[in-house]
Amino acid sequence: MSADAARAYGPSAFGGGLRRFVELTLTLARTDFKLRYFGSVLGYIWSLMRPLLFFGVLYFFFTKILNVGKGVPHYGVYLLTGIVLWTFFSEATGNSVNCLLAREALLRKMRFPRMVIPLAVSLTAAFNLAMNSIVVVIFAIISGIKPTVRWLEMFPIVFGFVGLATGIGMLLSALYVRFRDVAPIWEVASLAWFYCSPVMYLATNYGHRFGSAFAHLAMLNPVATLLTQMGHAFIGPDAVLAGSSERAFPAAATVAGAGTMLISVAIIPTVVALGWWFFTREAPRVAENL
Repeated sequence: MSADAARAYGPSAFGGGLRRFVELTLTLARTDFKLRYFGSVLGYIWSLMRPLLFFGVLYFFFTKILNVGKGVPHYGVYLLTGIVLWTFFSEATGNSVNCLLAREALLRKMRFPRMVIPLAVSLTAAFNLAMNSIVVVIFAIISGIKPTVRWLEMFPIVFGFVGLATGIGMLLSALYVRFRDVAPIWEVASLAWFYCSPVMYLATNYGHRFGSAFAHLAMLNPVATLLTQMGHAFIGPDAVLAGSSERAFPAAATVAGAGTMLISVAIIPTVVALGWWFFTREAPRVAENL
């Protein structure tokens, strides 16, 4: 295909040089972040209130009524951390679904790398995650958890969440251009994914209730693996359940098995590669299909 034909066909997903691509992504993410709280008296506090209120409701319900967190050391820290991470994941993927449609006017008027849009959505959600993480760390220290070198594991864990959310976001945004049913389907799928992931409960419950075979199957879920390792790294491997000698936060490899854990982790770059490939393929036709 000649250069003229390529231009007529449509802008690509990634083009114009790496520096321009990065600058456009950062500019769009910063703009979205500022506009989100423009005109709001409390501003960023609203972004923090949602996970905190959700945490408060779940913490009361699961500790006082269902006794799910009873006997789990630092259950509040685990629950809040899981909610903050899931809130990022939900925000990044949910906002990616219609991000191209929301930028339709821009897509029709300007030629720029289309990949900038879903990446900016993920980056905007990451800004919120970074600020919410400060609250989580403060809450953990107040709760009596001492910082250790294991906390460094949180960086690759967060990076895993960012990669998984970005890959899914690229895939969903490109699919939504063609199939508008993607939005309600993802709402249901993400809700089911939330309850299937150990956000409100520990991954060790899989084996206790359904056996080791089910535990290995459930831990193929990358979110389950990341959250389990998060508890091990952030709260610590020495914490034990009340009235028992059992570890409350074993490593993900202990719960899932080394092989299952490797498969679960490998799903993340696979999703990123799939999302990148599909979005790149669809990018030249985005404006036309909208």
